Amino acid sequence: MNTSDLKGKIPNEILEAIIARGILTLTPPQSLAIEHGLLSGSNMVVASPTASGKTLIAEIAAINSIIRTAKKAIYIAPLRALASEKYNEFKSAYPYIKSSISIGDLDANDQWLSSYDLIFTSTEKFDSIIRHGADWIGDIGCVIFDEVHMIGELSRGPTLELLITKIKETTNAQILALSATIGNAREIANWLKAKLVESNYRPVRLRRGIIYKNNIYYHNENDKNVMHNLDKIEDIGEIERLNSKSIQPEVGVLEDTLSRSKQLLIFYSTRRNAEAGALRLSKITEKLISEDERRQLSELSDSILNVLDTPTEQCKKLSISIKSGIAFHHAGMLNQQRAMVEEAFHKNIIKALCATTTLSMGINIPANTVLIKDIHRYDGSGSSLLGINEVTQLFGRAGRPKFDIEGRAFIIASSEEMLLRLENEYMNSALEPIDSSIGVAPVLRTHILSFIAENFLNSEESINKFISKTFYGHQYKDLRAINEIIHNIIEEQIGWEFIENKSGHLKATKLGSRISQLYIDPLSAKWIIDALMQKRDIIGNLFMITNTIEMRPYVKATDDSTDLYMLYINKMRRNVFENGMQMDYGIYDPERAFSTALMLNDWLDEQHESKIVAKYATTPGALYTKLNNAEWILHSAIEIARQLHITVHDLSNLNVRLRYGIKEELLDLVRLEQIGRVRARMLFDNGITNVNILRNNKDKVAIILGKEITARIFRQFE
Repeated sequence: MNTSDLKGKIPNEILEAIIARGILTLTPPQSLAIEHGLLSGSNMVVASPTASGKTLIAEIAAINSIIRTAKKAIYIAPLRALASEKYNEFKSAYPYIKSSISIGDLDANDQWLSSYDLIFTSTEKFDSIIRHGADWIGDIGCVIFDEVHMIGELSRGPTLELLITKIKETTNAQILALSATIGNAREIANWLKAKLVESNYRPVRLRRGIIYKNNIYYHNENDKNVMHNLDKIEDIGEIERLNSKSIQPEVGVLEDTLSRSKQLLIFYSTRRNAEAGALRLSKITEKLISEDERRQLSELSDSILNVLDTPTEQCKKLSISIKSGIAFHHAGMLNQQRAMVEEAFHKNIIKALCATTTLSMGINIPANTVLIKDIHRYDGSGSSLLGINEVTQLFGRAGRPKFDIEGRAFIIASSEEMLLRLENEYMNSALEPIDSSIGVAPVLRTHILSFIAENFLNSEESINKFISKTFYGHQYKDLRAINEIIHNIIEEQIGWEFIENKSGHLKATKLGSRISQLYIDPLSAKWIIDALMQKRDIIGNLFMITNTIEMRPYVKATDDSTDLYMLYINKMRRNVFENGMQMDYGIYDPERAFSTALMLNDWLDEQHESKIVAKYATTPGALYTKLNNAEWILHSAIEIARQLHITVHDLSNLNVRLRYGIKEELLDLVRLEQIGRVRARMLFDNGITNVNILRNNKDKVAIILGKEITARIFRQFE
């Protein structure tokens, strides 16, 4: 279908925006979506490969809803980075539409969003907005759920599934569910009463292969006779020699890719492996970059190194590898560094990226060639193979539209036997079906409280009926087991005084409603309440924060922290430490939670990031994630304490200290803008110990901090 064929069918604003980007022909999935009722408000499941045009389908539906029905459109993504990327794309195409993004504070209803037409958000944030009773939910005409296969993911899938169910059952909004990896797309479409748009179309041809002994054994996409039970490797398909003399597969693929003037993505199973891979392969890339690229990389390397005042070992590793044209990428990096790496890779300044598999979902970072270095992953109890859906997601990064006519995606075999097994396991297998993951007690606990607190569902019967409308109910039909779990959860929270049962009518208590709004697990709230009732010192307050579900995964227990934990519980008998998390949920790991509390205490003691990450075997990115989560849980503890009429002075001071990473003596100074942990310490150590002294010593402050910063600080006194 040509874009011009849409004239008169879609609003002119959409048509003009599409043509302005040079899109003159619709892809097969886009044409199918139009034919199946996209413009008339039909629910739709779009299952097609990466880069096949799913975002444009969402764009047409969203803008059509805004212009033709004067209803809001919501774009929901599983990751903040993905929501931000889509926001920027849509904002650029439609600058005149009131667009906004909300991915932050989970304890806010964001009422300001009522004046916006196009809203981008994360799954948890939108669920939180509903919990806070935003009065603009009824104004929604279209909701897009990106990466809908996340329904099958245990930690985040239940919130997505229950959110979709709530939208489906309580609004007339058009629902679009998008994914590149759904093995049972028809089943999900039936659940949503949606039209199915399913396609194998890919704008850039993808050649999938297995590397063995410096050869590429390409999967034969067309020969249906080689689809199962191969007996010999010659049956697989075309064989090509790597343009490399190296016997190391990753080196061979890197040299081959760079010899074609293309970029490479290598996926590793762990952060440590990704970092080691980048440093190891930097010896190859440094020989293959131009002088101009070397200059740009040197500048980028310096910027990466100096993101923190004192670089950590990870910062140094990243800086070193980038000088040679290669970088690593994982969730343990600082956000600023990760953004700089992504931009440089997009601009083809960085030639190769060694990443963990988290990059398979989220922001769009394609490369000509993808190599999966580690096909196994440690899952907590042992090593397991990556699933076909995840491998398909990783392979989907191969091939850059507008730059490549084909992309290449490889896995590595160490023997002929393994080569044949990988061919059957990953090249010949269909996508795996997505299953609901809501049928376990810890997952349902927080959502049941929110149903009742919102006055959305007020009886056990109505909750059971709602669950029957979920994908779980659609899949399993027999709900006796989950109904029993629901009953036990309700009784448990009645015992905790979060819920009241008045002749079968369930109502959240004032405390229960606030806990639901805070978006924390009721079990974490119960632990915090127990802890608040006990005598606590600074370590006790930090342990109250860290010993919660939301702070997992904890850092590893150090030898010192294990010894200190035993000393501490003996010292503080009959207090907070005797009331640990309930063992029957299998979540209580006190020594590691205590070690995490000690890490936060080191932060409050103004120890530098480099020292902390080394001591607790963590990463800068993981440290800052823990600090952000700790602020959220401490805020929740303060709000719970207020509900219980417990003084919050010490907790409020701790909240400020945690935000800045300071000792108590700097609390007064950081009240001023432009003064954080570093400047406050510089001032304090030079005799400027509080705001009153600072106001009367402008010249001295200027000597310490410089005239420009001092001028900004003193404007606050005008």
